[in-house]
Amino acid sequence: MKRAKAQRAAFWALVLATAFGLASAGEAAAVAVDASGGRPAGVLQKGGASDQARELREEWGVEVVSLRRTGYGHMLDFRYKVLDAKKAEPLFRRATKPNLVHQASGKVLAVPVTAKVGPLRNSNAPLEGRTYWMFFGNAGDLVQAGDKATVVIGDFRAEDLIVE
Repeated sequence: MKRAKAQRAAFWALVLATAFGLASAGEAAAVAVDASGGRPAGVLQKGGASDQARELREEWGVEVVSLRRTGYGHMLDFRYKVLDAKKAEPLFRRATKPNLVHQASGKVLAVPVTAKVGPLRNSNAPLEGRTYWMFFGNAGDLVQAGDKATVVIGDFRAEDLIVE
């Protein structure tokens, strides 16, 4: 019992350290860029990716940076950069609950809510040029690197994201 409790505490400490440590250094984080015009490599599916990236920029004022496994595979780290704060405001509403859909299985993953920190996502007013994050629980190690996923936040949909 004590060991399981200690493991859970260590896991959440790692999650919070990752979230707060990387969030403050988000602008400085190096992101591999492919030759298709500045979007991060491996994030959007090849093919219709440029159309979706353009739509996300024009309609929502954001650019997807990455979708990665973290916390020993127990979490998925979704990062996006705000290009237009006014257009991106709906993504930061606390009443809107983000979900990640694993395309292969159709399972819907939610943002974990901790007792002391609350939801593991940003919900303050967005600022242009900043990179923001949110975590999704990955119970049972369902989502693997290379899988496709869709992030849904209200009417916002970023489809065919490839997990790194």
